[in-house]
Amino acid sequence: MPTVQVLNKTQPNITYLPDRKNWQERTARRLAEEELTKELPEGFPEQLEGPKIWKGVDYEGQEDRWVYQLNPQEIEEVHQAVLDFESTEKPLSAIEKDTTFHLPTLGPKLKQLIEEDVVEGRGFLVVRGIDPDRYSRLQQVIAYAGVSSYVGKRGLQGKHVLAHITDLVTNKERQLEEILAPAYTNDHQVFHTDAGDIISLFAVGVAEEGGESKIASSWTVYNEIAKERPDLIETLASDWIFQSDYTEYGSLSRPLLYYHQKHLIIQYARRNFTGFGKNPRRDDIPPITEAQAEALDYLHYTAEKYSLSVNFKKGDIQYISNTSIFHARNGYTDSEKNRRHLLRLWLRPENAWDTPEPLKDLWDKLYVNEREEHFPLEPTLRH
Repeated sequence: MPTVQVLNKTQPNITYLPDRKNWQERTARRLAEEELTKELPEGFPEQLEGPKIWKGVDYEGQEDRWVYQLNPQEIEEVHQAVLDFESTEKPLSAIEKDTTFHLPTLGPKLKQLIEEDVVEGRGFLVVRGIDPDRYSRLQQVIAYAGVSSYVGKRGLQGKHVLAHITDLVTNKERQLEEILAPAYTNDHQVFHTDAGDIISLFAVGVAEEGGESKIASSWTVYNEIAKERPDLIETLASDWIFQSDYTEYGSLSRPLLYYHQKHLIIQYARRNFTGFGKNPRRDDIPPITEAQAEALDYLHYTAEKYSLSVNFKKGDIQYISNTSIFHARNGYTDSEKNRRHLLRLWLRPENAWDTPEPLKDLWDKLYVNEREEHFPLEPTLRH
């Protein structure tokens, strides 16, 4: 059942869950009543080119192009590395490629796939073959963090470096008051990005029904919007006031869209501007504009049009470029036997793109500033 959305009355008519009719009416109204620029912002290209330009139909039914199936030797290499690390009794923060988690065959191959296919290529990869049922929860985390240490440096997610993505709505009261993000419900998530360079998800459990992961190229989305509505590119590249529920300031201001060193980068989550569920956008920060509301819907529905569904199998590890790929998911239903449960890491590879100046403070908090690495073994809302 869709999560009930409460609207801040000072806002435009927009909530976290998109409404196509509202979007179409807003677009028609703005086109009829406003004088909108037909020029792109200075420095932004008319059209992007390269392997990051793709549509879902280009990859549907062709998993062999984006799934790397581990062979028996590689599976046993991971297994032995898990057992070897566990036997040291070192903290999980000690998991590092080559030194404490040895993957002499798979490690270099995975690093190459990430650098070529995820960072510079199409933007996504699924590694398949690890059986989470073979392991305890601790061993699952060791395997995931160990394999991912060959992908990049772990980023901080609030207080932790590991997050559990699963339905935490255990009662109505929690649903209404505590859940600030759709990741912790079984509702569908709209297209968005997380933070950092690569978002990774390890499926230790899958839903009884639904929960398909959906991805879309933000470069393809850009090309369509730049061609049809350059005024919205200007809107996206201008400052927005973000609601921030986890910082001391409560809000921040920056663009959503950047063109930096010939790389298009988009960085945002819709709930920062609409709120989610019983927690609408706060009254103590300015509402978004009609142009921003239209831009949010335009991004979502264009991404949806060109998206690819990636059905998680138990044990799959998904790596996607968080700087060039939107992701979303369908709603789902759990059962006693099958419960959707993903582990999440934010990673920075060695050949990561240079970070635009307005994002550097965030990237420093994720990857650079002094911190301790905590790996909760069970789901928690307190990140």
